[in-house]
Formats: sequence, structure tokens, C-alpha cells
Amino acid sequence: MSRTTPPRPLDVEALFPGLAAYRGTTTRLHPRPGHPDMEDSSVGGPLLWPADEPWPVCTEPHRHARGRRPADIHRQRQILASAWFREPNPGPTDEERQLLKELGQEHRVEEAAVTDPLPLIGLAQLYRRDIPDLPAGPDDCDLLQVFWCPFDAHGPSGYGMLLDLRWRRSWEVTEVQISPPQPRVVGFEGYVPEPCVLHPEQVATYPFAGLLPEDLCARIDAWEEALEEEAEQSTDDDTEAPVGYQCDLSIPPGWRVGGFAYWHATDPSPMNCRTCATPMHLLLTIDSSEWDGGSSSWKPLEEQDLPTHRYASPTEVTVGRWGELNIFSCPEAPGHPHRWSIQ
Repeated sequence: MSRTTPPRPLDVEALFPGLAAYRGTTTRLHPRPGHPDMEDSSVGGPLLWPADEPWPVCTEPHRHARGRRPADIHRQRQILASAWFREPNPGPTDEERQLLKELGQEHRVEEAAVTDPLPLIGLAQLYRRDIPDLPAGPDDCDLLQVFWCPFDAHGPSGYGMLLDLRWRRSWEVTEVQISPPQPRVVGFEGYVPEPCVLHPEQVATYPFAGLLPEDLCARIDAWEEALEEEAEQSTDDDTEAPVGYQCDLSIPPGWRVGGFAYWHATDPSPMNCRTCATPMHLLLTIDSSEWDGGSSSWKPLEEQDLPTHRYASPTEVTVGRWGELNIFSCPEAPGHPHRWSIQ
């Protein structure tokens, strides 16, 4: 079933005609639980990976001998989902609570040394044929595959994320790796995705307000402040929260390709290619949820009656403290190293 973004609450270009010059597009991926195969664009599904090509691994020395088993994480999620849907008495039984406690325990891999290569988790793969805003990869590659390490143990701080993005030409893959290596334990359950099929939908989008020309940004700020003041003075208890540029009119939540980054945790940071200094473009956003209380106007028409706490996080991926990961690529040379920011 397709997913359809509702019309925006207001025509933002009618309010601010100057925005028309900055309009762009982004493709909302709308990942939802399913059974993708390696020929599909997916999150958490099997990847089209050549049988004769080594699976990506993390080679940075760090501890990875203790953590939770991925199979336990998947099982725990299944039990909780079934329990809360149970009628007439939702919630885990005493027997399930005991099992959930056991599944939540950490385990130790005795033979794992800090210098041992650690298989990365295959997070997603995106085919250009499915995603309107996915740019061409280097040398005409049509398939982007995303991996990450399941431990926060990288970089100068020793607590950073490690991403690995691979482009390939799908038609060149003839024999596929059926059972790729997987980490035996993970440091954080949010790195373990649930298999999801995608329902790509291209929508209009506009830049983060702080990156617009100063006079245009000031007019948007003044408009929002007037709406907030009006809402505060209202005596109607049923008054809805006022429409906001950032939450309702510019950048949609959830997993998406292309468009503009949402800078809500830090000030906007220049993302220039470290190889050629070209300003980079947003390639992919990995979000912890598809909508929340502040962005519910973007909830697809087909899912208006679905409660947030059960349906807004289909991938079960969590970025940082329930944030989003913005990955940038070089528009001049897609093969140059990517950059990213957690918001």
C-alpha cells in the first residue's frame, strides 16, 4: 500500500513568495514492516552483495566482546508487539516478562579481541529506479548500500559512530552472498533494524529557516511569533498548536533521500567535501521515528488513525538520543568520502 503525505496546512509560498526560489524535493521512504528481498530497496532487508566480495567490517580497535545478541533483540520486539496488541488484556504476561528479562541480558564473546575485525550491520539498500531523489553514484552506480558498526566506539572521542556507504552497479552482481557474517553481539539495540519495505513518495521541501536569507528568515520568525502569541491569548481549550514553518511546512520527518537537513540540535554547520571543498548535498536522512507529536501533520493519510507509540518507529532504529542522522555526499564526485551529522 502506498503512503500519501497530507496537503500542507498552509500554502507556504503564498505566505512567503520568496520561498519559491528555494523549493526543492525530497523522497520520503516510508519504511514499514515487511519481507523485502535482495532485489528490493529496503531497510534491514537482505542486501545484493556479491558472493566473492568480502563483507564490510570495522577494523578500528575497540571492545566488542560484550553486548546483546541481535536475535534476542528481534525476539524481544516481537514479544512486546504481540503483547500490546493482545485483547482484552494488553501487555506482557508474567511468563513473557521473565522471557523478556532473559532476552535483555548482555552476553560475552570470550574469543573476541579488540583488534578483531567486526562485521558491520547492513542497514539499508536503495536502488535509483525506486528513489526519485537518489543521485547517480560514481561510475554510473545505481545501488547504494549503507552499513554501520553496532558499537559507539570510534573517532577521537572513542564514542563516535562508524558508517560505511558502498555504491555498486546492480547488474554486475551475478552470484549473491546468501548468509553474510553478522556481529554476534551489539553495543546498542538501536543499531539493529527490523526488516522494512519502502513506499517512496516525492514531496516538496524548503531549507531550514536559519539557512534562508536573513530578511526572509526574519519574516518567518515574526509570523510564527504572532501565531504563538495568538494561541497563548486564546481562551478556547481546544485550540490546536499553531502551524510552524519548521515542523509543518518545510522539512518532513522520517527516513528520506535528498532535500535539506534539519538542524534542530546544533546550529547549521557547513558541510564541504574534505577532498575537493565543494559544498555537499544531503544524500540520506536516517530518523528514529516517522512522526511525533510535533510533526504529526506529516503522518500519511493512510495512517491517520494509528497511535504514535505503536507505529511511528517501524525500523526500530534509534539515532543518538532519539534523533536523526543526516548523511551528505559530494555532488561533483559521488565517490568522495561522505560526511554526516547527528541531530
